Amino acid sequence: MTVLYPSGDGSTFDHDYFRDTHVPMAVKAWSLDGAQVLKGFNGPYVASVEFAFADQDALNAAFGAPGTAEVMADVPNYTNITPVMQMSEMVD
Repeated sequence: MTVLYPSGDGSTFDHDYFRDTHVPMAVKAWSLDGAQVLKGFNGPYVASVEFAFADQDALNAAFGAPGTAEVMADVPNYTNITPVMQMSEMVD
């Protein structure tokens, strides 16, 4: 799952909080090994994060996990951007 944050007029984004607080909160809530955080500098997104789940069932379970509400409620602490989510499948 990739979460992208589109750039736009008046948008704010605290990259340090995102990297140091929000993403680790999500990783813990969803029992993941980690995540890939990217800071955009030349393109349509100011930031993105990639979370790798074992399969669709694991992703579905994450959305139902007790900590997910806390993760979603934390978004205003680092941005006023409405994130865009992309579900993808790894291909070899």
